[in-house]
Order: sequence, then structure tokens, then C-alpha cells
Amino acid sequence: MPPFHLAFPVHSLAAAREFYGELLGCPEGRSSDAWVDFDFYGHQIVAHLAPEETGHGSTSAVDGDAVPLRHFGVVLSIPQWEELADKLRAAGTRFVIEPHVRFKGEVGEQATMFFLDPSGNAVEIKAFADMSSLFAK
Repeated sequence: MPPFHLAFPVHSLAAAREFYGELLGCPEGRSSDAWVDFDFYGHQIVAHLAPEETGHGSTSAVDGDAVPLRHFGVVLSIPQWEELADKLRAAGTRFVIEPHVRFKGEVGEQATMFFLDPSGNAVEIKAFADMSSLFAK
């Protein structure tokens, strides 16, 4: 699968480095005084210094949760997801949506969690026990 590329605004490159690099464990790539690349589980995300563009906005109702409308993330294996959820809890991360299983017993059952980075960008981390259900209807 080809890696995706996502650019997003942050209020501080130092805070982005701490959050994505140290907390989430994403290796840093190229950077400048205005942006920094991270290897987000094999995908390229780029934090651009643009404080005026940051902040969390609207939500949408999904399976009883108020899901941040604008968000990005990655789909991990169940063991990776559980390990990251434990690490985030231990670090005192405030979750927008606590780690849990959504659509239990249905097609598309998935583990999910939502949290905000220091600039208010919403991040979702998912996992499927059966990856073939990723696009199942």
C-alpha cells in the first residue's frame, strides 16, 4: 500500500515534536524552521507552523459518540492499538473519546480512540480484529 501524505497546522513545532516524536514514537524526517516531517506508521505527516489555523471544531454523531469531524489517524493491529492505548493512558492523555470497541458484534467492529494533539488536531487510532472488514458494508 502506498504511503499517504498529510500536512496539518500546529501552534508549536517543539510541542509537535514532543507529541508525535516522543509520545507517539514517530521518527522525525526532514524539517525546517516552518515544518517537520514525521513517519506516522509508514505514512508521511507534516506539521506546519501556522498557529492561526489550529483548533478543534465540529463533531458528528457516530455510534453514540461525538466524533471530531476533522481528524486523521491510522489503523493498527489489535496488539499495537492496545499497547498505544496503554501508553497514552500512562502518559495522562485526555481522550476526546476513550479507547473502546465500536459496532460490537456488527460488520465493521473496531477498536477506536480519539485524542487531540497540543494544537487541537484530532487524531483517531483504530484497530480491526478482521482487517478485511475495514471497508465492509
